[in-house]
Amino acid sequence: MVNAGVSHPEIANGVHQTEATAARPPIRLSKLPKNLSPRTKPVWFEAVWMLTEALLVSNPLQISSGLRVAVLRLFGAKIGVETLIRDVRVKYPWKLEVGDRCWIGERVWFHNQDHLTIGCDSVVSQETFITTGSHDIAETMHLVTKPVRIGDGVWITSRCIVQMGVTIGDNAIVTPGSVVHRSLASGGIYGGNPATFKRNRWVENPERDLVSQMGNPEAAPL
Repeated sequence: MVNAGVSHPEIANGVHQTEATAARPPIRLSKLPKNLSPRTKPVWFEAVWMLTEALLVSNPLQISSGLRVAVLRLFGAKIGVETLIRDVRVKYPWKLEVGDRCWIGERVWFHNQDHLTIGCDSVVSQETFITTGSHDIAETMHLVTKPVRIGDGVWITSRCIVQMGVTIGDNAIVTPGSVVHRSLASGGIYGGNPATFKRNRWVENPERDLVSQMGNPEAAPL
């Protein structure tokens, strides 16, 4: 369907469409397999996990981080010492690894259909969504997965989105509401959609860095 304000049928919402693209029928989702995610555990095991998650992991009325960590470990997650986890959602705990002394905030969602690794001393703040999956949009809409790795000393602030295949280097910071779809180097502050480099987390000459920030509003500190 073409918008009423568009004068040329091959252009919709400001995006040029080739004749081949415009004429191509949509991918029939009904022909896809019912379970797109490759099963690595028995159905009954996944069902028990879903029930346990609802009661003891994602439930905000369950306030014990220690119990939450113990339950995740019971279902195969590797979680280090002194790590605090609030009410979170985890797709597959057996594909989750979190290092020592990490903080995972309220309503974080780990949609880890592939492996998700978080290093030591890292923080994932409230309502951030990390996914290891997407779809083959060109041909079949089949599930595509790639692991995500988050380094040591990283802070992913609130309401960020981290997409599949991404590596976030040690000591990087991602500012609130950012979308990370490419890997980020160590020691930088990144923000926006898509997330781009703003400045280094630490600088050798703070006075010179302050002057550069005054001339560049996007480089302002958190």
